[in-house]
Formats: sequence, structure tokens, C-alpha cells
Amino acid sequence: MGGANYQSSPVPLAYVCPMRSRSAWPFALLAVLVLLLFALQLFVGSIPIPASTIVRSLFQLSTVDPGDSSIVLGIRLPQAITALLAGSGLAACGLLMQTLFRNPLAGPSVLGISSGASLGVAVVLLAQPLWAVLPLPSDAVLVLAALAGAMGVLVLIILADRRVGDGITLLIVGLLVGYLCSAVIDILQARTSATALKGYVLWGMGSFGGVANERLLWLAMPVLIGLVLAILSIKPLNALLLGDDLATSLGTPVRSARRRLMWTTGIMAGTITAFCGPIAFIGLVTPHVARALLRTSDHARLLPATILCGAAMALGCDLLARAFGGTSVPLNAVTSLLGAPVVAWVLFSGKRWARSA
Repeated sequence: MGGANYQSSPVPLAYVCPMRSRSAWPFALLAVLVLLLFALQLFVGSIPIPASTIVRSLFQLSTVDPGDSSIVLGIRLPQAITALLAGSGLAACGLLMQTLFRNPLAGPSVLGISSGASLGVAVVLLAQPLWAVLPLPSDAVLVLAALAGAMGVLVLIILADRRVGDGITLLIVGLLVGYLCSAVIDILQARTSATALKGYVLWGMGSFGGVANERLLWLAMPVLIGLVLAILSIKPLNALLLGDDLATSLGTPVRSARRRLMWTTGIMAGTITAFCGPIAFIGLVTPHVARALLRTSDHARLLPATILCGAAMALGCDLLARAFGGTSVPLNAVTSLLGAPVVAWVLFSGKRWARSA
């Protein structure tokens, strides 16, 4: 909780909406980086496929070998799109939470939403109750359970917000809910079989490769809707940087804005966790990378840059996990190795450069 006072003092309006040159080169650089990493996703894999074959597969030409085409269109392309969506959504969630709580170490899991999704999956995989015999695909049951857990926690947080109405207290409530979910998961792990435990551990490592084409739309719709809602909330986000009292005096409905931001974060984070597992650090570190690049807290520029940074980080981490060992290297191991130094940098120097932005 050491970062709870981040920008706790009133922020000058010029700092929130700085009157400086609005150069487009950072966005062009990030967009080119995202496109390059997305293209590399199609070329990198355990099975080498010629570039010409990949291009012909994308255009579905009849001269392509069916096996190569199925790898490109059925495995690599959905995985690249999943990484793009998950990275963008988690990055946006991280920025919303850091602004909402004015805490540089807040992330998508700060409200316990990811923990709730993990609990839903744990109940399905570890408890094996009556729904194990339902005529539903196992992956569909996992997604529904994760969404139910995430939304259940979100409802509790919204009810707590109506009662306490304080950002810091709400942050503590979210952490307590996360610990409670973790405790229940530990109990389930201690009383389950080795096979079920292995399945849950593998899910917890995170992966962008488990979303097939027929399920991609169910991931894309909530994430894209959440991103649109986040973009529409740019003005309230800038106002919240000034503090609740000053934001209210400027005409911003603080409590309704806070709840809308929490719903937006919950929908995106819960959906991504349901499909990809709990992905570590992406939502926490990418807003800081975007701030360092732009040197501004104006969300009109910061939010698009954060979304692009999140997409690039997710695509890059997935490429590293596949290039250096394929499925034997967990995705969360790569994101943690890259994200932990950024968190250390934020702890030791983040406040200094944030003030000088």
C-alpha cells in the first residue's frame, strides 16, 4: 500500500491536459511495432513454414498445402489475435485502475477480479461436482465458471462501493477478496487428485493459444466493448487525476464514473482471464511504459498509447515463450521476467519522473 498516495495532492490542470506539441511519432512507432510482432506471430512456430505459404494461406489460395494452411489459420492466427486483444484489454484495465485509485501499483487484479475468475476455474477443475456430467464442452464450462467468479467478485465490490464510497478502502476490500479466493483455492488444491491439480496449474500458467476460431468472437466482443467504454471515459479519467473533490466541482459525477470504470475493468479482465488464464504484469507495467514514452498524464494520448504498448508486450512475450522452448516455457514466466524490473523501476524512480512529466 506504499503507493497509495501517488498523485494524492491536487494536480494542476495543465499537467492533466498539457499544452505541448502533440507529436504523432510515438503512436506511429508503437503501431509499426505491433504490426511487426503480429506478423512474426504467423512466422514463428515449432513447425517451419515458408513465408510464401503463410501469405497464400492468409488469402486462402487453393495451391496451399491443407496442413500448413490449418496451422496458420487454425493455430497461429487465432493465437496472434488473442494476444493482441488480451494485451490491449489488460493494459487498458491497468491504466483505469491506476487512475481510479491514484496508485502506480494498481492493476487488473487489484479488485480481486482475477482471483474470482481463478476461483471459478478451480471449482470446476478441482471440486468436480455435478456439472462435470453436463452435456457442455469442458472449455465452455471453464469459461463460464471464470466469468461467473469474476462477475461475482465485481458485484461484491460494487456493493462495497455503495457503502463505503472511498477509493482506498475499496482497494483494501479488493485485496481482502483476493486473499479469500486464494484461501479457498488452496483448500481445493489440498483435497483434489493429482490429475485435476495438474490441469489447474497449467491453466494458471497463462496461454494465448487456447482460443480457437469459433470462440474468438466471444473474447473479442467484451474486450472491444470495454475498450470503447474506456475511450469514452477519457474526460472523467482526466478529472479523477485532480482528486474527488475537485473533480466533483468540475461537474464530474465521481461515484457513477468510478462504478462505470470498475464495470469496464471487470468485464475485460474477467473475460481475458477466463479465456487466457491469469496473465501477470501486463496490465501493471504497460501504463508506466506509455507514461515514460509520452511524458504526459492526458488520457486522450495516454490511453491509446497504453493499449498499443499492451498489445506489443503481449505479442512479444508470447513470441519469446514460443521461440525459447515452445509450450515448455509458461507465458507468465516470460511476462514476470520482463515485468518485474519495470515494477522495481516504478518503485525507485516512478514518482520522480511522473512529477516531471
